[in-house]
Amino acid sequence: MDNKALRDRATAIRQNIIRQVYLAGSGHPGGSLSAADILAVLYFEHMNIDGSNPTDPDRDRFVLSKGHASPLLYAVLAEKGFFPAELLGTFRKIDSPLQGHPSMRAVPGVEMSTGSLGQGFSAAVGMALASRIDGRASRVYALLGDGELQEGLVWEAAMAAAHYGLDNLCAIVDFNGLQIDGANDDVMRVTPVAEKFEAFGWNAKKIDGHDIDSIRAGLAEARGHKGRPTVLVARTVKGKGVSYMENEAGWHGKAPDKEQALQAMSELGGVL
Repeated sequence: MDNKALRDRATAIRQNIIRQVYLAGSGHPGGSLSAADILAVLYFEHMNIDGSNPTDPDRDRFVLSKGHASPLLYAVLAEKGFFPAELLGTFRKIDSPLQGHPSMRAVPGVEMSTGSLGQGFSAAVGMALASRIDGRASRVYALLGDGELQEGLVWEAAMAAAHYGLDNLCAIVDFNGLQIDGANDDVMRVTPVAEKFEAFGWNAKKIDGHDIDSIRAGLAEARGHKGRPTVLVARTVKGKGVSYMENEAGWHGKAPDKEQALQAMSELGGVL
């Protein structure tokens, strides 16, 4: 896909993030919007994945380790054809498969039920190891929040991935600098991120999480790097694309009211 087509996909994903959270009256827009460009490139250009065949044993796997960003994953899966886009309007409703944290038993394309931070990344390490044991060419991708790196479980998983030389694993850190309680540096400093992963035996690359070419180059390097897993530390803006949400920790887990949702959709070039 060319860059404009991927940017258009990312915009459509952002529009559906706003629609879901507004209609539900709850959810996590900030960290969903920040990673839309990354998942647009990953799902629509890079991964071997087919919405019409979600259980293909040779598919690549994506794990949303920061499971609270489920509006992002659901928007991408709908855009990719895993389920009808109309289902997005049921987000967080009783009896809807699209709950606040994704369930692998309820939604096609969800590879792991996540929400407890750090556990999704650990499962992704297991998937990558299993893929190697099975002799498959499948690759595994895991998206982590930067605040999630405060979990010790993340570093246990990182140590295991390096020990087993899982070069079929790529972690992506959505490094927007904010979490629910404020700035990472004020809550619990996680930097330097790339250098910490390198110390654990990973190949680490810093990218611009909103630049299509930078994301593309990072994913290409991860695919070509042999002998070690790769982490892409993606500098992003929390709430990207919606002016009043950008770089505001308060929009980590809050739904816009109707006026705010209309403004967001206007800025994103869509209708509510």
